[in-house]
Amino acid sequence: MATPGAGFQFAPQPVSWTKRDILLFAASIGCTRTSDLHYLYELHPSFAAFPTYPIVLPFKGTATSVVDFYAKSSATPIPGVPALDPKRVVDGQRRMEFLRDLPTSSEGGEFEVRSRVLGVYDKGKPGTVVETESTLVDKRTGVVYTRAVGQGFYTGQGGWGGPKGEKGPSYEPPKGRKPDVTAEIRTGDEVALLYRLNGDYNPLHAEEGPGKKMGFGGAITHGLHSWNTTARTVLAEFGGSEARRLKEFQARFASPVRPGETLVVQMWEMGKVEGGSEIRFVARVGGEGGRVCLSNGRAVVDVKGGRSKL
Repeated sequence: MATPGAGFQFAPQPVSWTKRDILLFAASIGCTRTSDLHYLYELHPSFAAFPTYPIVLPFKGTATSVVDFYAKSSATPIPGVPALDPKRVVDGQRRMEFLRDLPTSSEGGEFEVRSRVLGVYDKGKPGTVVETESTLVDKRTGVVYTRAVGQGFYTGQGGWGGPKGEKGPSYEPPKGRKPDVTAEIRTGDEVALLYRLNGDYNPLHAEEGPGKKMGFGGAITHGLHSWNTTARTVLAEFGGSEARRLKEFQARFASPVRPGETLVVQMWEMGKVEGGSEIRFVARVGGEGGRVCLSNGRAVVDVKGGRSKL
């Protein structure tokens, strides 16, 4: 049975990026001189775009300056679904597949993001989930570079009688087995103010008011910042920081992260799957016994022998 809004296609969104955008993104997700210089320096002989960069393009579009987040988010209503307030939306889960190497700028192509609604789910009092699929396509050639499935959680906006939706696949860490790798990600107080320059200008990540209204106690970092920094960590540990080795990456946003908090990522190599090896992971705030901020973590990596150390 189709859910309300399922199959609705948004108008194709033109997108563009420059080498400077690629460099900024790499810096904002914690790439380092020691292991990631090829993402941070345009004259490096192996200069490349970090593979998850397209996750920011629906926010950025073709803009070269600041974007009004609220106005942009509320532009297109979904048929059959009540109007939802973009001032109270957070990420629920993101999954991305990497199909082609991303060029370091969009020059010479005509790129667009094509998005459609997969389903809209009523979770009752907690809120409503909108699940969408987005592909990055070069309009001139028809080549698809990435495919992403995301869930936006509109807090406190449920109870309108829609379907609850079914649970997706679960990728829990193996019980009773210690992580194969544990890595620490340190963030600074201004990390969200840097990351937002990629195009995600949600005020929730800059000022205290929106976060207090949503029950977070103040400003929080972008869920996608934690998602991207964890992707960098997984790729560094299992793929030698080589972009082409990351085939899939996903995680569920389990709890908010405040600016300046430290993340600890626990990773388990599960064995061979199509495209490489399956890596499961959990990210926690403050240490191995801290609260989980990213759950249901799964990556597919073409593992490089002799894993690098962060």
